Amino acid sequence: MIEIHAVTIDAADPYEIATWWSKATGLPLGEGDKPGDEEVMLRTKQDPFLLFIRVPEGKTGKNRIHLDVNGTEGRTRDQEVERLIGLGATVHDDRRQPDGSGWVVMLDPEGNEFCVCRSQAEREAQG
Repeated sequence: MIEIHAVTIDAADPYEIATWWSKATGLPLGEGDKPGDEEVMLRTKQDPFLLFIRVPEGKTGKNRIHLDVNGTEGRTRDQEVERLIGLGATVHDDRRQPDGSGWVVMLDPEGNEFCVCRSQAEREAQG
């Protein structure tokens, strides 16, 4: 048996993209992390945390692993998509369905895919 300690995300600028994800999630950066660091942590409430590390090459293809997120604080999936666009994310593939199901594939400012899904309240309301 193993424990997942961290999810590591390659980055051109770890501090910049970790700061973006901090704004998107409300999670704090690791204590002492600063611009120019080779590794920057985004602390979650428990492991696994997110670790952004500097790599020399840029992103060249689809992520093999990505984050699925959903709105909190009463925000719907659609409200969350709009909020994230305001922070600098872009819509990559809109998979929302007429019945309210589905998700939106978005790109963070470095082009990493992530999906915005319906909130727990939205899923419960639909049944």
